[in-house]
Amino acid sequence: MKKLSIPLPLLGDISPDQFFTEYWQKKPLLIRQAIPDFSPLLSAEELFALAGKDDVESRLISFFKQHWEMKNGPLAQLPLEEPKDWTLLVQGVNLHHRATDALLRQFRFIPDARLDDLMISYATDGGGVGPHFDSYDVFLLQAHGQRRWRIGAQKDLGIIEGMPLKILRDFQPEQEFILEPGDMLYLPPHYAHEGIAIGECMTYSIGFRAPSFQEMGESFLQFMSDTIDLPGRYVDPDLKASVYPAEISAEMLNTVSEQLAKIVFTKDDMAIFLGEHLTEPKSSVFFTSPKKTLSLKLFIQSAQKKGVSLALKTQMLYKGKHIFINGESFEVNKEDKLSLSTLANQRYLDSNEIASASGDVLEAFCIWYEDGWLELGGKK
Repeated sequence: MKKLSIPLPLLGDISPDQFFTEYWQKKPLLIRQAIPDFSPLLSAEELFALAGKDDVESRLISFFKQHWEMKNGPLAQLPLEEPKDWTLLVQGVNLHHRATDALLRQFRFIPDARLDDLMISYATDGGGVGPHFDSYDVFLLQAHGQRRWRIGAQKDLGIIEGMPLKILRDFQPEQEFILEPGDMLYLPPHYAHEGIAIGECMTYSIGFRAPSFQEMGESFLQFMSDTIDLPGRYVDPDLKASVYPAEISAEMLNTVSEQLAKIVFTKDDMAIFLGEHLTEPKSSVFFTSPKKTLSLKLFIQSAQKKGVSLALKTQMLYKGKHIFINGESFEVNKEDKLSLSTLANQRYLDSNEIASASGDVLEAFCIWYEDGWLELGGKK
């Protein structure tokens, strides 16, 4: 992994350490030629084809006669000939396209637990999604054509009611930039911005996970409901005759409160929940098993020869003795932890690294291969 003190051309020749200190969640950063001579990793036609698939999240946004419209995918047809300002947004392109995934992984100086996906925005001349703000950090990389960005650090983030999009009611831009292919703009959360296409253009948005605490709290309580163990049943041997039969007694309230107070959340509980929650595939993600399954013996032979790599859609994290993959978790010993954490960090193991993996790890790899979580072949 790269040292955080080494300057990165991707960040305009500043180091990740400097970026985090001066810009991350603080102020915007414009990076001219973050990726010099950059060209789109897939054509407009390939992007349109993705938008038509059931397992790809896409949205078509158009603006005509002061009216915004939004249509969710799959999108079988696009208004290629209509005189509207329209934009196609395709989420999670990295889950379906290897070169796009490789681009996303260039941002792994930010932890995988925060890295979300790469969205591609295709727009015709004048297209955009209106002035808005995001609740998460975003890098906006220009891939094709030009886009004019207007941005501002306004405090008034009120939106226009009754719109299918969260359009800012009173947008007050402070800066304006035109981005060329290879240029990139970083924006912190809640920074107001509007991007308008100058001619046909494509922009790649590298977004980050910022789940609400409400969402995480609800998920955690659901997670704990499967793990808590409170023996016994409510009893009241000293129950007295009730004068007011509809009133909940103080004794019952106290007894139940005392029992529920025995539920204790440990750091291990939190770690397991967080790992499973962060690696849980989105509802639109489906894994494809290999056409031909292999016996454990043949799989191990192939893995020792070719190495293995995580599938594009697989999310893998770890914490302490716990390994998390695609919403599942398990404990491992120190020896197996080395192989599995290396796989999580590199997203592949070569033949030499496979040679040091235990039988238990190789057996798990075989199961993951059958489930479509893992592929044969090392670094792609």
